[in-house]
Amino acid sequence: MNIANSGTTNMTATNKTTADLKMGSRSATQRVAAIGELFGDPSRAAILVALLDGRARTAGELALAGNISAQSASGHLAKLTAGGLLVVRSQGRHRYYELANAEVAHALEAAGSLDARSTNGAANGGAAPHGTMIPSLANSDIRMARSCYDHLAGIIAVDLTRRMETSEAIRACGEWEYELGRNGEKFFAKIGIDLEAVRLGRRTFARRCLDWTERKPHLAGALGAALLTRLVEVNWVVRKRDSRIVRVTHLGERKIGELGR
Repeated sequence: MNIANSGTTNMTATNKTTADLKMGSRSATQRVAAIGELFGDPSRAAILVALLDGRARTAGELALAGNISAQSASGHLAKLTAGGLLVVRSQGRHRYYELANAEVAHALEAAGSLDARSTNGAANGGAAPHGTMIPSLANSDIRMARSCYDHLAGIIAVDLTRRMETSEAIRACGEWEYELGRNGEKFFAKIGIDLEAVRLGRRTFARRCLDWTERKPHLAGALGAALLTRLVEVNWVVRKRDSRIVRVTHLGERKIGELGR
């Protein structure tokens, strides 16, 4: 599938979106509107959500995820790539798409949190009280534990993050970041995470990511990614194939439950 041949109309819209996103060339309002336009189309939203598990996918796979034709997917992928939300990598004859960075995942997770709970009391025929969890999410596997790009999200992640804060393994700093607390070195060494290796990366060391279903922060950034990787390595959590859902094993229930206690 050749994105370069997606048509004059698509490329015109893409070029406009790219210009809108350039810092300094447009007002903040226009930049937010440009991102909102990219997020707002249901097919593009389906493509972005399909990539929230951090895996790269082909255009054909993403067309299936969006329930759209290959030609339509090509146009949407062109806009998302030019808009800075996706990157494309070539491997042999195949082209693979993935989220451009963790910031895109954070924005998607935060956007999803706006709709995870009924906010006007009118959901489900007005039966749900203000601010209550939408019934379809209340007891779902995806609410319990899932990946958010490259880190852990859901009830398990929010609860663990709260315990890490309470035990002073991490502490909030700045507007959306974490730093190590006085017990951080000991806490992460116990799990088997090499903090020096985590610090060597270019990305933010640790940050707060607003959880989509819980509307509370979970741990993200390089440290959040290292934590999920380690939990998978020691078989405390297991990824569900072709899904964001992760399953906490019986061993993981016990071991994760002990952390920060």
